[in-house]
Amino acid sequence: MDKKLRQTFLLHSCCAPCITHPIQHLRDEFHVTAFFYNPNIHPREEYAARRDEAERLAEKWSFPFLLGEYDVDEWLERVKGYEEESEGGIRCEVCYRMRLEKTVQMAKSREFAFFGTTLSISPHKKATVINRIGKELEKVYGIEYYEADFKKKDGFKISCRISDEEGLYRQSYCGCVFSRRNGK
Repeated sequence: MDKKLRQTFLLHSCCAPCITHPIQHLRDEFHVTAFFYNPNIHPREEYAARRDEAERLAEKWSFPFLLGEYDVDEWLERVKGYEEESEGGIRCEVCYRMRLEKTVQMAKSREFAFFGTTLSISPHKKATVINRIGKELEKVYGIEYYEADFKKKDGFKISCRISDEEGLYRQSYCGCVFSRRNGK
């Protein structure tokens, strides 16, 4: 496809390893900009490590990178009452929605044609839930959501291989204080 005809795409990104395979998959079809917005990541040092590694990858691979604010207080308020939920439950759905909504808002304000997320590359994340939320937000904001389950066709394994090759920092838990406590 002619590069001039490619559409703009804002890709929510949770960390550098999760960006690798999705951005390679999308780059032929879209002008992809990564958007790091993750107020769920705890503690602040972990947030900084993931943010810095994502920025480093963006510079090395030459893709645009936008940084959202670290509004952890709003995230804590939104998940209040769901602290004891199991991983993958309602708390995670609230978290996905918050991050995807901020992504589509950024996409709309910057006139991107598409938005999506790297979240579905994780074997611990439910692509059906993530994609349902994305499609709901598409209707509200009028920006097309790119449905994906990036873990399929060995996507997660590919991201792990690339992460190893690139020497990327790879975290051992989802990011939030609750997943850290539960070791997921």
